[in-house]
Amino acid sequence: MRALTDPYRLTIVPRNGGRRRGASGRRSWSLSFVDAASAIAAAEPPSIAGLIQLARRDMAGVDELIRDRMQSPVPVIPALADHLIGSSGKRLRPLLTIAAARLCGAQGDACLKLAAAVEFIHTATLLHDDVVDSSELRRGRVAAHLIWGAPSSVLVGDFLFARAFELMVEAGSMAALEILARASRVIAEGEVLQLTRAHDLDLTQEIYLRIIQAKTAELFAAAAEAGAVVAGASPARARALRRFGQDAGLAFQLADDVLDYSGTSDALGKNPGDDYREGKVTLPLVFVMARTGPAEAEFWRRTVDRREQTEADFQRTRELMRATGALQSTLDLASGYAAGAKAALADFPGASPWRPAMEDLADFAVSRRA
Repeated sequence: MRALTDPYRLTIVPRNGGRRRGASGRRSWSLSFVDAASAIAAAEPPSIAGLIQLARRDMAGVDELIRDRMQSPVPVIPALADHLIGSSGKRLRPLLTIAAARLCGAQGDACLKLAAAVEFIHTATLLHDDVVDSSELRRGRVAAHLIWGAPSSVLVGDFLFARAFELMVEAGSMAALEILARASRVIAEGEVLQLTRAHDLDLTQEIYLRIIQAKTAELFAAAAEAGAVVAGASPARARALRRFGQDAGLAFQLADDVLDYSGTSDALGKNPGDDYREGKVTLPLVFVMARTGPAEAEFWRRTVDRREQTEADFQRTRELMRATGALQSTLDLASGYAAGAKAALADFPGASPWRPAMEDLADFAVSRRA
């Protein structure tokens, strides 16, 4: 029987962030992880414009399927679904399904149905997440549960899950159905694990990476693997594309964690600092709590554990993250995963335009601003 999730690489950043003592005996901050993020930042920001252009016709078909399958005789269902699906989402996960399938030589439209299913799964998880997290904004719009109520948001999420499974069956690949069904379970497990570790000042980097591998990277991995499988790719190539998706997904989530402390509402389409205000411990917070030590212990207990916060506390946290290198260390780790994603494509033909376009996607996952 296959493992529930494929093993993934852990890169552990030292808890002290690579601090060393200078000649004066004072502590100075230095990065111990390979500073891949700086190299990316110094260059022209990567773009996925090439990938979007390559997949333009396929994604038009995916969008048509999405619009068709979110319809229902119950008016609130398409209205609520369109509120989120019709916003300015990047569609990265279905784009990844299309790219993986075409890289492996897919000719038909089965991959379009899987791509639409992937987007429905993703949208359903967002609807559920916003209820659990009491989020106010999503993709620059008022969160659906604040308009239609939490019960409607949860039930429309369930409807989209059901539509996703209908599309998987229509795609005609039991292997792809197994991959995406397993991913749906793993995502739910990751969300519950994160919920049980909320406000946990003792959360480790290893446990946090387990959480995001399940709740975020698993759908990236399944999206790519399902695309490969429906194209008839060999098991080795399907595994390689799963690895690509998994590592790209980890890079994406770690970059997202940084943006929560460094981004703006206009760019992000949601309020920066939402994770902090909810007491949600992400990797930048794991790093900064370890690096500030006993001097700030009561500050973290008050703001993260008890969630007794002011806006000044969020600003102080951001300043501490910059001073200790917590944000940069998180980006460096993300860049390492992006490099791993690109390495997973090494055995695919370089002549295919899909391979460099997917490599750009891995870099974009880290360098994006929203």
